[in-house]
Order: sequence, then C-alpha cells, then structure tokens
Amino acid sequence: MCARATGPYAAVMSDEHLHERTLERRVLHEGHFITFRIDSVEDADGGRHTREVVVHPGAVCIIPLLRDEVLMVRQFRTPIGRILLELPAGTLDRRADGSVEPPLEAAPRELGEETGHRAERWLPLGTFWTAPGFADELMHLYLASGLRPLPDYSGPDVDERLELVHVDWREAVAMAVDGRISDAKSIIGLLRLARLAEVGSLPVD
Repeated sequence: MCARATGPYAAVMSDEHLHERTLERRVLHEGHFITFRIDSVEDADGGRHTREVVVHPGAVCIIPLLRDEVLMVRQFRTPIGRILLELPAGTLDRRADGSVEPPLEAAPRELGEETGHRAERWLPLGTFWTAPGFADELMHLYLASGLRPLPDYSGPDVDERLELVHVDWREAVAMAVDGRISDAKSIIGLLRLARLAEVGSLPVD
C-alpha cells in the first residue's frame, strides 16, 4: 500500500494499515543476555506471518571525550570475523529479580572496564534502536567528559581483549563519514558529537 504524506511526518494520517497484531510467541532459546523467539503475527489485511526476534535488555554507548581526543577501543568481533574500531559500549545487566539496571548505572561501569577512566560529567544524547528489523535492543548514548584515570585499573574483563586508542575527535568524525569506522553505534555517536561541536556545545575540561 502506498500513501502520500502531506506534511513532514504525515501526522494527520492513520498508521492502522501498518500495524501487526501478535498472535503467538514461541521462545526458542533463552541465553544469559538475549532470548531468541518466533512471533506469529497478523497484518491489517488479515495476512499471517512469522517474525524471528532477538530479545535484548538494552545497552549503553559512551563517547569519552578527553580534551581533543575520543577514547575508542579496537576489538575482534566474532560474528563478522573482523577487528573494529568502536566507542566503548556494553549490555545492561539483568538483576536477580529479572529487572534491568538503569543505563546511567551501566555507563560508568562500561567506561571504567573498557578504558580505565571515570567521568565527572555525563550528558545523555538520546537513544536509538540498533537493529529493529530483528531485535529490540535499545541503545542509550552518553557523552562522558571530565575524564580521570582509575587508580587501580587492571584492564578489561578476562573475556574481552581490547586495545585502547586515543583518536582526535575531528579525525574520528572524519573516519565515521568516510567509512573507516564501520560500527553503527560509533558512527551515530561520532556524528552526534560533531553536531555538538557545530552548535558550540562541546564541554571544556
């Protein structure tokens, strides 16, 4: 179905023809962090379909700004078999009662574990869905400034092999634009950092 919008977001139009109704959910596997399930859905015309879904608790991504540099990490990503240059990030922990920790509780932990720094100031820069075609992971983005080294930092967790890299933030933005950085969350974070700089809102240590 094709609909013609008359405004920027077609606010006056109904979205009913786009909605799907979930008829059944079947869990295939429940892991430590993520769950795999198949949803049976019905569209607005009565058609029946299946959707393969990854259920995720959410995550945080941090832009650690140290004067004119951004702290980034290089790490091997098994699903694609490549090393990527990325902004620090991590999954929200599930608590014993099944609840998920607040993002601003997870962000300082992930910053410390991956970079060996703490931040005096945290600026929320919004949220975004990382892969809404098959997953419900919501990423929370923060700018961390006023960075200070952790006194007793002994490196990342044993299951993570990370290489810390200091990159001039302008160069990092250029790398996100020209494709040298190909990690989606890092591209989004660096472009938002560039926008802050454009409007004169970058923090000064």
